[in-house]
Amino acid sequence: MENTDSVIEAEAALEQRALRQDRNVHSERAGHQAAKVAGGGISVPEETGEHRLHEESPLLPREPADEGRKDSWSGGDDFAHLPWHKRPSIYWVLGPFFIVALAFGGSITPKINLILQLVCRQYIDERSIAEPGFTRLPVDFNGGDNDQCRIPEVQSRVSIFTLWINLITGLISAFASPKLGALSDRYGRKKIIVVTSAGTILAEIITIIAATHPETINVEWLLVGAALDGLTGSFIVAMAITNSYVTDCTPPAGRNVAFGLIHGCLFSGVAFGPIIAGYLVKYTGKIVIVFYILLAVHTSFAIFIGFVVPESVSKKRQLAAREKHEELRRDTQQDSTWDWINQLRSLNVFAPLKVLWPTGEGSSPALRRNLVFLAAVDTIVFGVAMGSMTVVIIYTNYQFGWKTFESSRFMSIVNACRVFCLLVVMPLLTRWVRRTKNFPSQKNSGSDLFDLSIIRFAVLFDTIGYLGYTLSRSGSMMILSGSIAAIGGVASPTLQSALTKHVPPEQTGQLLGASGLLHALARVVAPTVFNAIYAATVGKFTQTVFVCLTATFGLAFVISWVVQPHVYLHEDHGRED
Repeated sequence: MENTDSVIEAEAALEQRALRQDRNVHSERAGHQAAKVAGGGISVPEETGEHRLHEESPLLPREPADEGRKDSWSGGDDFAHLPWHKRPSIYWVLGPFFIVALAFGGSITPKINLILQLVCRQYIDERSIAEPGFTRLPVDFNGGDNDQCRIPEVQSRVSIFTLWINLITGLISAFASPKLGALSDRYGRKKIIVVTSAGTILAEIITIIAATHPETINVEWLLVGAALDGLTGSFIVAMAITNSYVTDCTPPAGRNVAFGLIHGCLFSGVAFGPIIAGYLVKYTGKIVIVFYILLAVHTSFAIFIGFVVPESVSKKRQLAAREKHEELRRDTQQDSTWDWINQLRSLNVFAPLKVLWPTGEGSSPALRRNLVFLAAVDTIVFGVAMGSMTVVIIYTNYQFGWKTFESSRFMSIVNACRVFCLLVVMPLLTRWVRRTKNFPSQKNSGSDLFDLSIIRFAVLFDTIGYLGYTLSRSGSMMILSGSIAAIGGVASPTLQSALTKHVPPEQTGQLLGASGLLHALARVVAPTVFNAIYAATVGKFTQTVFVCLTATFGLAFVISWVVQPHVYLHEDHGRED
């Protein structure tokens, strides 16, 4: 830690030295200008409110050689003339996103229980037809135990059905995520967030119909709802576009804290949503009440975003992004080599990932390495989180005999630690470091050493936490290991923030859309792989899956050291500082 602090202090000292040199040059030019004024060579206009220098004014006028170094965050300039209720801010979306996260977290367990009941009803109906002497007991849709459903045949069907839901949602959203992210650059974030909410609303309507009319609506209709949800990007795109909105209205230096607030809302919802949903089902006696509330929350969220929240992408930036897209489309159509083979290639689902490998003027090998390795670490962190969620619950049930209460307590403690780190520790640490070390806040200079230090230490804590899972032989050690791993929760928002610092603002949505594509693929691949490892090794060396998870985080930790600070895309000149 001391070495990292010394490096940060050295970097800050270099920046201060450059600032003093700029001031000296400015003073020399000011002296020459004063001499010319005295000799009648030039005239100096009176200072006005528009031209008067202030603390954040550049010390030197921008010369042609410096045009490539633009301010990457123009949100303040684009909306400064508007009243407060028309200016975008993270606080417009923070509260609504927290409510949606609560609804999302609260729906996870009821959704699984509903699927169990619907699949069980279908299985019993089929068996009643095949075996005339089979006695059919009614399936209790009011949160009953349904002991007749606790048989291997039903459990197997439920497992396969939930796998299909995850595959359909994940694969379709993998296609949709980058498209919607790029569209948000050209037509604004609000419209895409509303579109994403519309898909979720339609999926919840189908769920409610299936729950209230189980005699006439087949359980397979839930797959249609999953397809609609995936077609509009699902929750992954909603979070990616929300992060894009936050990027638009937050200076680069504060984005890790802003993204941390968004992730804090998400994990708060995962921690406290199930508790709220459980009490609702307990007091109302109806599991479907959760989905009515979820429908109301998503509908209210879409209306609030569509009619109240200010747009974060200015008309000027939207038009510029559309013109650039149209220019690329015309160039492609005019290309004489463009044929049906190239048209098929353009449908490649991985094509949006090319934003992680920019070429041409303004790019560099260091930039490409940074983008690829940061995206890789981000995908690993997200994929392990998704892949280990169910494995940890199943493992603790097998190893320690944990039931619903113990598992819920474990999840609450771990997520509470993660939320504390995201909402308290990281904002305070960022504010202290940014102020005392005088890091630049308005210009895009790529990831600085502070960002990279947070990422490396967070991934290291994740590695230690999952190693603790491997070695734990008691429930208390498992909880301690989970709390240590929770500190690593600050890696994901910092990684997203670091990625946005490498590209100009008109590519933010495209970049986070590509990140959403990787997350969607990780959502499909990671749970399948890690659950398969657990299934193959349980009872032999049961901790094998945690050895693999620890090794995966260890790989991410090594990769994070390849990323270089102060690398970014120059829009006009391929020059780096």
